Amino acid sequence: MENREQKLPLPPFTLETALQKVQLAEDAWNSQDPERISKAYTTNTEWRNRTEFINGREEVVSFLKRKWQKELNYKLKKELWGFRENRMAVKFEYEYQDTSGQWWRAYGNENWEFDENGLMQKRYASINDLAIEEKDRKFR
Repeated sequence: MENREQKLPLPPFTLETALQKVQLAEDAWNSQDPERISKAYTTNTEWRNRTEFINGREEVVSFLKRKWQKELNYKLKKELWGFRENRMAVKFEYEYQDTSGQWWRAYGNENWEFDENGLMQKRYASINDLAIEEKDRKFR
């Protein structure tokens, strides 16, 4: 049952636990393991990722599998922007290479809302991409 699942740390967040939650998310996403990542979300999680609307863990897994078929050599860095009780704002950037070999840096912001068990129930991401030269990569 979902109400028995927990993903520490739990809200309400302190600065220390908010920073920890962001680092755990960054580590999970950099693993590029859709199943592992999906466990941080409620079974009925709601996402907006760019212009795509995703509902539930199964759709999260499918979305992430598609994402990393197109976004190769992915490396992400997240930073806490602010938090209150069970919500966080995070800014991020990541780099990837598309299937033609072009490198990209994506910049964005996410708004997160967690349930009482520390599972993310809502994730709204706004993302913009910038073509870069390989020599200009920040993340190796």
